[in-house]
Amino acid sequence: MAFDEGGVYYAFQGDEDQQDLRPRAQTIADFKDFITKFYPANQQQTFIYRDKLMKNHASLEVDLVHVREFNQELGDGLENKPAEYLPLFERAAKEVLQEDHQLTAEGEEQAFEDVQLLLFSSQPFGPQGMRSITSGRVSQLVQISGIVTSCSKQKHKASYLTVQCKECRATQVVPCKPGLGGALLPRRCETVDPVTNTPCPPNSWVVLGERSRYVDQQTLKLQERPEDIPTGELPRTLLMVADRHLVGRVTPGSRLVVTGIYCTHRSAAMDKGPANATLQLPYLRVVDLQEDSQAHADDSFSNAERQAFLDLSHDPDIIPKIAASIAPKIRGHDDIKMAIACLLFGGSRKIMPDGTARRGDINVLLLGDPSVGKSQFLKFVSKVAPICVYTSGKGSSAAGLTAAVVQDASSREFFLEGGAMVLADGGVVCIDEFDKMRPEDRVAIHEAMEQQTISIAKAGITTVLKSRTSVLAAANPPSGRYDDLSSASDNIDLQTTILSRFDLIFIVRDVPDEARDQDIARHVLSVHSGASRPQGVARGGGAAAAGGNANGDVASDSDPPIDEVTLKRFIKYCRSHCFPRMEEQSAGRLVAKYVELRDKARQAKASSEGEDYPIPMTARQAKASSEGEDSPIPMTVRQLEALVRISESFARMSLAAEADDGHVAAAFDLFTKSTINAMNAGLINSSERLEVSATQDVEARLCERLHIGGHVSYRRLLEDMAGLGYSNQQVGLAVKVMLSRGQLRRKAEGKMLERCQ
Repeated sequence: MAFDEGGVYYAFQGDEDQQDLRPRAQTIADFKDFITKFYPANQQQTFIYRDKLMKNHASLEVDLVHVREFNQELGDGLENKPAEYLPLFERAAKEVLQEDHQLTAEGEEQAFEDVQLLLFSSQPFGPQGMRSITSGRVSQLVQISGIVTSCSKQKHKASYLTVQCKECRATQVVPCKPGLGGALLPRRCETVDPVTNTPCPPNSWVVLGERSRYVDQQTLKLQERPEDIPTGELPRTLLMVADRHLVGRVTPGSRLVVTGIYCTHRSAAMDKGPANATLQLPYLRVVDLQEDSQAHADDSFSNAERQAFLDLSHDPDIIPKIAASIAPKIRGHDDIKMAIACLLFGGSRKIMPDGTARRGDINVLLLGDPSVGKSQFLKFVSKVAPICVYTSGKGSSAAGLTAAVVQDASSREFFLEGGAMVLADGGVVCIDEFDKMRPEDRVAIHEAMEQQTISIAKAGITTVLKSRTSVLAAANPPSGRYDDLSSASDNIDLQTTILSRFDLIFIVRDVPDEARDQDIARHVLSVHSGASRPQGVARGGGAAAAGGNANGDVASDSDPPIDEVTLKRFIKYCRSHCFPRMEEQSAGRLVAKYVELRDKARQAKASSEGEDYPIPMTARQAKASSEGEDSPIPMTVRQLEALVRISESFARMSLAAEADDGHVAAAFDLFTKSTINAMNAGLINSSERLEVSATQDVEARLCERLHIGGHVSYRRLLEDMAGLGYSNQQVGLAVKVMLSRGQLRRKAEGKMLERCQ
C-alpha cells in the first residue's frame, strides 16, 4: 500500500487525459519559477519566497499580488480555480525543496513533508463583505473581514483512507475530499477469486484507521464586524474550516481578514426529503488567516490623509476641539465630553518584562439622574469609536458580556462563543442601565475590566480570552434620582471592587435652574414647530433627542470643529501610530499629586472618626453620621494608574511621544472634577450631618406611627414630633422626602397624609 506519489495534500485524483497532462506540468513549472525567481521591485536579487521556503519547510505564505505581477494567468487561475491550482502550487513548492536538497547534499536522502500554501492578498479583490458574496463566487477565492465568535476543538480529518476487503484482504487507498467533504468508497472489490472465478460481494470494504493519513482540522464561525452591519439588521455568520498549520491560531474575539475558497455542503438536517436535495449551505475553506489590524493598519491611510492628521495634531487647540466634537448636539457637560475623548483615544498598553500587561484603556462611569443625556453619550460613542459594541445591562448576563460554552445541536460538541467584551477587543463596550445588572453578572466583568482577559473553565474547556476594551457605563441611583439626604454609599449602589476599576466617575444631576430651563423649553418648542432641526437627527427623533437632555443639555445648532467621519479616522490613526510614555519630570509631579490625594483622604477619615459633637445624638444618628462619612470610591494605586492613562491619552490626541507637565495637569484637573468630586459627594459637615440624621429619624418614627393605608393630620403630626424634640423644619423636610419617594400621599387639600408604602 502506498499513498499518492506526489505526496501533496488534496492533490488531483483520478485519471488524467493526455491533453491535460501538458498544461498541468507547465503550470507546476511556472509555479517553481515564481518561487525561485520572483523578487520585489524594490528588493532586487532578493528571492523572498525561496528564502521563506528554505527557512520554513512546512508552509509558505504568498501574496496574490506578487503572483499576478509575475504571471497574470497564474494569478487569475488561483482566484477563479483555486481548488485546481493550489495543489499544483504546493507540489511545486515541495519539488523546489527536493531539488535544493539534492544540490546541497547529494547522496543523502531526505523525505520532505507536504508544504501548505498560505495565500493572501495585500490588495482587496472580489466582493467585500459577507452580504456581497453571491452564488457566482462558489468554488472561487474570496477575501472576507469579520470577527471570530466561536472555535471548535481540534479534530483529525482523513486525507487518505486505507480500506480493506473483508473477503480477499486486499487493500486500497481512497482519497478524501477537502473541507467538509467525505470519501467515496468503491462499490465492489476488483479482485476475482481464482478458484470460483467470482468477484467479491459488494460493500465489503472496512476502513483501517491506523493505516490512513490524517490532518488537523478546526471549524470556526466568522461574524460580520459591528461597524459593517446595516441599521436594524441581524449580523450574518459564515462557517469556516481551517486545517493543518492554520489550526489553533485564533481565539474567539479575533478580528481577521480571511482568504479562502467559497464552498457548499449539505448538513445532516437537510437530508430529510427529496425536496431538499438541491439545497446547499455555504462555508469557507480557509487558505490564510491574518489579523485585521496588521492587514489594514497602514494601507487604509493615504498619504494625504496622514499629512492632514499631522497638521491637525499640531493645532495648539486640538484637545479642546476634540472635546467640542464629542456629541456636538448636546450643549454643556464639557468635563464629560473631555472624559469620553480620553476614553476614545486611550493610553498606551505596556508589556512588562515578566510578560504581564498593564492596560491602557480608560473606563468611565456616568451616574446620575434620568433625562440628563447619559444614553445620548453612549449612542454617540457607538457611532464614532472604530470598534464598539452597545448593550444594555438589563438584558445582559455574565455569559453574554464575557464568554459562554455552547453545545452544538448536531455534533453535541462543546465550543466557545465570545460575548460583548470579547467581540469588542481593541475598542469600546457601552453598557447602558449598568445598575440594572445583577450583582453576580457585574462580578463577572471584574477580570475583564482590569486584567483585560476572560478566564474560562467550563465543560472541560480551560482557556483565556483577550478583552482589551474600554468600558463606558451609565447608571442611575437606587431610588431613581440622586438623593441629597442620603450618603454617597446609598446613592452609589455599586461595590467598591467595581468602582475602583473605573478611571473616571461622574455624578450627573438634574438641578432646576430657571434660565437653563427656559433655554431648554425654547429649543424643544422650536424643534416641534419646525423652526430648526439638528443636523444628523433622524426624522421624528429631533424632539425626543432634545427633550431627553435636561440639565442644560440643549442641542447645539453650530457645526462641530471636527466632523464624525474625520474624528473616527483620526482616532483610529492615533491609536495605531502613537504610543506615548510619561516624562521623568512629569512622573515625579504625578507621584506628588497622588500622595497629596491619599493624605487628604486619610485626614478626612481621621477627622470624621475623632470629631466631637456639641449636642447629644441618638444611636441612629451616631450610626448614620459614622457610616455616611465613608466614600464607596477608594483612593488606591489604580487611581494613580488612571492618572497615567489619562495623561497619555491627552498626549495621544496631539500625537506626542511623551506626556509632559501640561498633559499631567489636564489629567489631574479632569480627575478632580470627576472621581474626586464623586468621592466627596457624601462628605458633609457636622451640622448638615446632624440635620440629615434627624430627618431620617423622623422618617423612621413616622413609619412606626402609620401603617400602610393609615391617615394622620399634618397639624397633629407636627405637634407629636415637637413633643419628641423635632422642629417643624425637620418634620417638613422628612415629609417632603417621603412624598417624593411615593411613601406618602396628601389628601383633603394637603391637610391629611396617607401612607402608601
